[in-house]
Amino acid sequence: MSGPLLSSLAGDAQIAALFAPEADIRAMLEVEAALAEAQGALGILSPVVAARIASVCRDIRPDEEAIRRGLVRDGVPVPELVRQLRAAIDSDHADDVHVGATSQDIVDTGSMLRLKAVFGLLNERLVVLLSILDRLAGRHGAQRLMAQTRMQAALPFTVAAKLRTWRDPLSRHAQRLAEVRAALPVQLGGPVGDGSSFGGHAAALRAAMAERLGLADGLPWQSAREPVMEVGQALALLSGTMGKIGQDIALMAQNEVATLKLSGGGGSSAMAHKQNPVSAEVLVALARFNAGLLGTLHQSMVHENERSGAAWTLEWMVLPQMAETAGASLRHAAALLEGASFPEIAQ
Repeated sequence: MSGPLLSSLAGDAQIAALFAPEADIRAMLEVEAALAEAQGALGILSPVVAARIASVCRDIRPDEEAIRRGLVRDGVPVPELVRQLRAAIDSDHADDVHVGATSQDIVDTGSMLRLKAVFGLLNERLVVLLSILDRLAGRHGAQRLMAQTRMQAALPFTVAAKLRTWRDPLSRHAQRLAEVRAALPVQLGGPVGDGSSFGGHAAALRAAMAERLGLADGLPWQSAREPVMEVGQALALLSGTMGKIGQDIALMAQNEVATLKLSGGGGSSAMAHKQNPVSAEVLVALARFNAGLLGTLHQSMVHENERSGAAWTLEWMVLPQMAETAGASLRHAAALLEGASFPEIAQ
């Protein structure tokens, strides 16, 4: 999230850390280590050489500034990273590093590793949010509440019924996040995506890498970006539901309505009596932001032929922002609902 001031409101430090340069480089090194180990297990490399490469991948402290310069020069960080790995290996085995692979294999698989961590964190926050809603239902569920349709009073129902309109979609999101997380795939296609650079071992090598990395196995998706779109869709749906909850809360907390009370609230520089529903408003803004980013992410599906540098770069620009936005939404929603209560309405 751009800007140190805005990031304190709309950003998420924990998720941002998973997309930081160090995390990016570490994930790529983990992929290189898994590639070498899998090649050693399959006899493509000597097991001793494979173990040596994997050890260097885990112990090396790469020159991040050189990798940044390499990214500017090459459009991807992998060539410079591989150069540093080869320099750290005995010269007799330098050419055994990164055998058969291409930059996209390493970058895409590294991205999936970091997204797996992101989805795990989002799931933890969802569990907390669901428990907060359950506590609210336990305290206030039987209270009467007027339902609103098209911004007008409709028919009476209960606080429990209102809370279900928030909770049920969140339960579906939890299931969706688990399904998408379990399906995050390894990418291994070689230079043109057909696996031919692995000399007939592509399928076995891909499966072995997937097992080592805890990712799903599957056919190469080098220019077919559905896995990335499914991630983006899950993130946008999640923040969209957060936005709906935020919009409801902002309306219910209006002075003239007062069917929901919030603790705290944002102050005004001109009107000391005001308590603005800041977190509720942020949920709406974040939902709309991610909805827009999802459209931009979908533009990256248009890959020319076997690889697109432009579409690929667009993914790197958009996806971390979407993940951070979804994380911020869950953080704000939990704080907001933790301090919410439903006043008794006179019958």
